[in-house]
Formats: sequence, structure tokens, C-alpha cells
Amino acid sequence: MSALYDIPLRTLDDAPATLGDYKGTVLLLVNVASRCGLTPQYAGLQRLQERYAGRGFTVLGFPCNQFMGQEPGSAEEIRTFCSTTYGVDFPLFAKIEVNGAGRHPLYAELTRAADAEGAAGDVQWNFEKFLVSPRGEVAGRFRPGTEPEAPELRAAIEALLP
Repeated sequence: MSALYDIPLRTLDDAPATLGDYKGTVLLLVNVASRCGLTPQYAGLQRLQERYAGRGFTVLGFPCNQFMGQEPGSAEEIRTFCSTTYGVDFPLFAKIEVNGAGRHPLYAELTRAADAEGAAGDVQWNFEKFLVSPRGEVAGRFRPGTEPEAPELRAAIEALLP
């Protein structure tokens, strides 16, 4: 099994967690922010969650305040914003850093994966998406401009589902 499953995480409620809690599930990991021009992507992420959850899929949101301070809220403010504005019911985790010296170990692993153009490395902006197979392997990387319901992302998700 993948090393991704063993990396310690914290939920938005500050409880310990790992991706191991989701073994056997197709995952879409997204660094999210509440005050970004791309914030409306929450709606598409929630629709993906609703469409595919019954087939072994879940979105996991990782709030990040590294891009122009666009996620300044507390855990409770993030939760309230996401649930009341976009009806988000997929799991959200504690705020993390995705780039730089403070990069979370999860993102140190994820950013090794290349996108469709072959580029790996730093997350470009909020709402970059990493698709993880049921075996815990990064199966795709989609840059922030890729809408959650874009045909190429949906096809990649569907290819991993039973």
C-alpha cells in the first residue's frame, strides 16, 4: 500500500486522521480557499461528491492560506462558509501549507506527480486537484483552472471506479 496512507493529518475538528481511513476509495484531494476567484469550484466538487460517493469516491478538502491570504478563517468559519454557501458535506481537513519550507508532508508527496503536460512541483494556486487511486497512488493531477466537472477529470475519476 501507498506511503500516502500513513502520513499524519488533522481533520478540521483537529482530530487525528490519515488517508488510510479512505483505503480502497478513489480520492480527489484539493487545496481549497473561501475567498478566491475559484471558490465557486466548491459547487462542482460537491456535485462530484454526490454523483460518485456511492461508487467509492470522495473529495477531501485541504484549506490553505498561502495564496494571497485567501483562506484566513478559523476552522469553524471555514466549516460554516462551506456548508451554508455550497452545501459541502465532503471531509475537510485542518489548514495546511502546500508549498515552501512549511509544505505539509502530504503535499511533499503529491507534488512529485506531474500534470497532463508533464510538469510536477509546486501547487500553482487554490483548487489544484490530485486524483488518488484506491491503492493510494497519484493517478492524475489537474491544475486550478480545471473545473471539477471538466470532462477530462470526470473521465479520470470514472476510470478508477468499479
